[in-house]
Amino acid sequence: MSQKEIEESLNLLEKDWDIDPILREFTLGKVTDVSDYTIKVKDVIFHVPYLNSKKRYILWKCYWPDCHNCCDRQGRLPLTSDDLITIGKGLKYQNTSDFIKNETLTVTYQEPGPSGQMTTMTTINLKRKKDETEADDGTHISCRFLDDTGGCSMHPDRPGVCYLYPFSTWLENEKGKARVHATFQFTGDCPGFYLAETLDPMKDEFKEYSKIIYDYNMASNRTNRDGLGLVSFS
Repeated sequence: MSQKEIEESLNLLEKDWDIDPILREFTLGKVTDVSDYTIKVKDVIFHVPYLNSKKRYILWKCYWPDCHNCCDRQGRLPLTSDDLITIGKGLKYQNTSDFIKNETLTVTYQEPGPSGQMTTMTTINLKRKKDETEADDGTHISCRFLDDTGGCSMHPDRPGVCYLYPFSTWLENEKGKARVHATFQFTGDCPGFYLAETLDPMKDEFKEYSKIIYDYNMASNRTNRDGLGLVSFS
């Protein structure tokens, strides 16, 4: 996302939520004295921003069901092979191939990797609106499964990537073992970020999301091996 898009997202967010001025500046890339603090929780290494001059960590919690901003401003919803089966059944499809044909789009896009390299992603994405086209990919669209009360009509069978937000994750090979890494996405769309002197306020989230993130990455890796999604680096 460009700085302009992030700023637009923050301006929209501030109509309903109070955003810490320091966090706003950080999200816009105007805070540079930041360290990458890592903490290992079970099988996941979390990368947490630490603001050196403020001596504060940037942490997060979810305000759902009071907030459904991530559902209202979806960029894309890539599906794992598990998602294809579960969501297809939930939508009353007997054949996964029919679900893929009618309810998804296969798209290719560039995504920056953890080391700055560009990653070419080809994924099967759930249509966020019935008439969604490839030209809509990556743009903000309100998800068609968001009901009138702000709840997800798919819950608890919504896509794994929805559970993941606002984390971004990747896999690294560590002595022959897959190690999962996770960090935050700062798109300007989530009001759940806050500053804290220690990591303690987020310890429950670290434990809960360690399993969610690990399971999602294993499902994504299995999806790639099954030939339903492709990744290349450039």
